[in-house]
Amino acid sequence: MKSSIITKKYFEDDRLLTGFTLIEVMVTMAIFVLLVFGVSVMLSSIFTNQNQQSMSMSSIDHARAVDSAFTNEIRNALTGSDGSYPLNQAGDSQIIFYSNYGANNGIVSRIRYYVSNNILYKGIVAPTGSPLTYNLSSESVKPVLTGMSSASSPIFYYYDGNYNGSTPPLAQPINVNKVRFVKINLSVLNQITPNDTSAFLITAGAEIRSIKDNLGN
Repeated sequence: MKSSIITKKYFEDDRLLTGFTLIEVMVTMAIFVLLVFGVSVMLSSIFTNQNQQSMSMSSIDHARAVDSAFTNEIRNALTGSDGSYPLNQAGDSQIIFYSNYGANNGIVSRIRYYVSNNILYKGIVAPTGSPLTYNLSSESVKPVLTGMSSASSPIFYYYDGNYNGSTPPLAQPINVNKVRFVKINLSVLNQITPNDTSAFLITAGAEIRSIKDNLGN
């Protein structure tokens, strides 16, 4: 009788030590799945945010490069090869001028910057023929900056020879003969998160050297 009681007790203790009930197993698996899911979501969010921030910084750096290229070109604006005035058109979202900046052969090209559907484009026409003329149908156009904000503020601002850094810009319509300083404002979407609509404003400007008339300043 005593042996039977000992055997039964040993069997019950061994079952408690070596097994789980079905409910315990299901609860354990559910907790494990929830932990794995939570960690996956957290890691995905971290990598997504890092990628978005990297893209945002890349867009801003690219906008700065565009600003730099534009100011160098407008600073070196010259009379066109066909005798055209250095500044051809001065609009809020489009500017046309002539410049030889970056041309190894010294050719003065017709350069046009304009905005369409929140994309900044650049068009170039090189002079051809004899005498030299600008065939507008041969214009080479390419996008130079995407991801711009849809803000309605002008992209280009124009100032006369009295500009001191704080004077107001000339009002539209612009008389190109009065322009001495041109400023470009690029509003680029931050896009730190997919739904982020905030923008980063990059501003640069330059004086047109060839028509500068305030040599004492």
